[in-house]
Amino acid sequence: MESQTVVEALLLGMLEGLTEFIPVSSTGHILLAGHFLGFHSTGKAFEILIQLGAILAILSVYFRRLWKMLLELPYDRLTRHFVLGILIAFLPAAIIGALAHDFIKTVLFESPRLICIMLIIGGVILLLVDRMKPKPYYHDVERFPTRLYLQIGLFQCLSLIPGTSRSGSTIVGALLLGVDKRAAAEFSFFLAIPTMVGAFAFDLFKNRNVLSSADLPIITVGFVAAFVTALIVVRFLLDYVSRHGYALFGWWRLVVGIVGLAGLAIWG
Repeated sequence: MESQTVVEALLLGMLEGLTEFIPVSSTGHILLAGHFLGFHSTGKAFEILIQLGAILAILSVYFRRLWKMLLELPYDRLTRHFVLGILIAFLPAAIIGALAHDFIKTVLFESPRLICIMLIIGGVILLLVDRMKPKPYYHDVERFPTRLYLQIGLFQCLSLIPGTSRSGSTIVGALLLGVDKRAAAEFSFFLAIPTMVGAFAFDLFKNRNVLSSADLPIITVGFVAAFVTALIVVRFLLDYVSRHGYALFGWWRLVVGIVGLAGLAIWG
């Protein structure tokens, strides 16, 4: 295994952890970076499988709360309502993602220009929504109306287009539907758990015949890097967006999208 490949896997893993839970599209960043680095993974599995590191980061941060929910689930009505709400929000993207998996991986994932365009469009939308400051009506993720869970889940379907961002689509959707900034980010965290676990398991199954033991070291490096950086991001993100909003991430998306298009024009 070439040391350069290990370094690339490390950089891409750090990029995954840094961008997974902020509304800038981790998949878009990894695919663009991989394109310019010349990094290729078997069946594009690396880009999905290293998300397990980010999943474990969110599970570790919310472990006590999740454990408490698990214990209370059989007899606490509010806990059951919240768990059902997460499931309802998860299902639309899960169903469409499973049906369109091959098209997404073989067509959309192979279009860096589309990724750049979606980064720019999403950046503009994020800046506009952040400036609009919609009046918040919902502050507690466990008490959202059932229809709100479904509506946010429908927004998450947009993230099947690389460059859109899973967290970006759910956060923008939540903000437009009257959720406050902190609760929008927090619900995006919770919704990430079944969404990312589902994507991880489904992609692992689809690539079971093409992955080999030779892929394991690279995936492991990316996984560890993603876990450490995601852990740092999750611990600080809620406080940041409560104070400063999402404008920084809108500008981030614009810069990356424009630089990406320029790079494609120059180097292809």
